[in-house]
Amino acid sequence: MTRNVSASLLLLLCALSFDAWAGRPVRVYEVEMKGGQSSASVQDAMREALVRATGRRESATDPALASIISSAETFVKGSPSKSQVVFDGAAVERAIVAAGRSTWDPVRPFTLVVLYPPLPRPADDAARAELDQGAISRGLPITVVPLSPVDASGNDLSREALMQMAQRYGGDAVLVGRSNAGNANGQLQWTLYTNFSSESWSGPLSAGINGAVDNLAPAQGGSLSQIEATARVEITGVVNLTDYANVQRLLESVPGVRRVNVSAASGNVAMFDVVARGGGDALSHALTGTSHLAQQEASSARLAYQYRP
Repeated sequence: MTRNVSASLLLLLCALSFDAWAGRPVRVYEVEMKGGQSSASVQDAMREALVRATGRRESATDPALASIISSAETFVKGSPSKSQVVFDGAAVERAIVAAGRSTWDPVRPFTLVVLYPPLPRPADDAARAELDQGAISRGLPITVVPLSPVDASGNDLSREALMQMAQRYGGDAVLVGRSNAGNANGQLQWTLYTNFSSESWSGPLSAGINGAVDNLAPAQGGSLSQIEATARVEITGVVNLTDYANVQRLLESVPGVRRVNVSAASGNVAMFDVVARGGGDALSHALTGTSHLAQQEASSARLAYQYRP
């Protein structure tokens, strides 16, 4: 790539740069009230909010977070209605971090859920309702879609093909639940596909959402900062506009990333400024194992990768 072409690409990409497309915001701290207005109901709502906020089921019974639950009413914004309570998200997050636990960015991977083979109605309606409720409880934005994870010959689609399909529908991840008998009453084989990896497990419908969140949410009690910071990422092997667009999309799809801009381009090397929650350390951690980016260096001063189309 000549210097003039690099300059032209840089100008074009800077003009096209936009906030990260990945993820959808979740109303973490707006919780449905169960059992009417009472201190116990507000505490139960706080337990659900903590599970959503951290991405971890154990947060509802975590001793480190017990004081947040016991003082739940002090975090309420306004007066709770009979049907809903709204907590002060910023105050709750500060309390979680002070307790030594991590929070999950409220902009979360929009996950397409595929049940295969398709269920007959009314089993499909019941399965959708259960998946939706589970996703609300865990704080994961989902939609159940009637797509096929196999091609016309019955062969399984690759992770790359599934992610391309997800992107066409605005999704950031694909969760496939396979059943042998064509029903959702027994054990399903679940596989979560992201731009970085695929993970599999088995279990009923509830295990699908729980497993997805357990894989997508950050490790509890991790040391990564919750503060947004800019990281400079150097990518080699970027030779044309398609490569630039693919790398930018890949970086934008990292959970916690807010914005990605091309800052410099020379030869086959591109520099990206990435604004992410946790900065370079969190970004390096999230990119570990990515098939299209081979890590060359990861330090507090420099993140360098080789792009592999």
